Amino acid sequence: MSQHPHSSLGAYAPRYWPTWLLVGGMWLIARLPIPALFQIGKVFGLLALRFAGKRRHITQVNIEHCFPSLTAEEKKKLVTDNFIHTGIGAVEMALPWLNPKRNIRDRLSVSGEEHLQRAHAMGKGVILVGGHYTTIDVTSQALGDTGVIDVMYRANKNPVWERLQVGGRDHFFDGVIERGDMRQILKRLNQGRAIWYAADQDYGRRHSVFAPFFGIQAATITVAARLAQRQACPVIMLHQYRDLKSHRWKLVFSPILEHFPSGDPHEDASRLNALLEASLKDAPEQYLWMHRRFKTRPEGEPGFY
Repeated sequence: MSQHPHSSLGAYAPRYWPTWLLVGGMWLIARLPIPALFQIGKVFGLLALRFAGKRRHITQVNIEHCFPSLTAEEKKKLVTDNFIHTGIGAVEMALPWLNPKRNIRDRLSVSGEEHLQRAHAMGKGVILVGGHYTTIDVTSQALGDTGVIDVMYRANKNPVWERLQVGGRDHFFDGVIERGDMRQILKRLNQGRAIWYAADQDYGRRHSVFAPFFGIQAATITVAARLAQRQACPVIMLHQYRDLKSHRWKLVFSPILEHFPSGDPHEDASRLNALLEASLKDAPEQYLWMHRRFKTRPEGEPGFY
């Protein structure tokens, strides 16, 4: 049962016809061999690197601040690699959104599922903290196979994309819940289900604390800790990776976080940021660096972008 706020009736207005043309292309791509998807995504990413100036600038700023020890050439390479992975991620979305019945399980591996099962067995619901990896949607089939996970998401203003992202995820998850629908989130947790939530985007000062992420104070939402404290439910992390050579994806569930929440919002936010940061150390190119992670700055500090 999905929970989303926007009707799809306006999706057929003329202003959205170009989007539908793009969707048609994605529908065809979703039926190509997986290696072909990777190649198309690489080309798409390199084109975006050249022509998407604003997103290139944001990515460069983020990498400049988060990886100050890298040389200029290393930073340039990381930006390029990140656009390649982001392009592949954009193309990969065609699989779960437009060809959800295609079986790609032989290319998906899962590590640490016993931690999810142990948390689920506690019967109090589970907070599954994810991040904005570039593999965020293509792994839906493996996540959906667990049978106990619902996902939170942010509604898209474009009704075509809204329809696609909700409809695609509906094939794998019983609950696709808009992040503001707290009543539905609590209901699902009370039913003993796991709620996936990415806690790594900057939504401003409200409901956020400043906590370090790659050594930078980042506005970090505290929803995961507040929900865990209210429901007395366990929290685990979910990390995701892509292998460009084997054309495979991997999901990694962490053990249940001990002594979480601590009762200190800043300590809890810092801990979640540190765990996400640690997961990115071996594959920093696979994170969505083109979003403005540091747009909200502490009082008196100039903006990054």
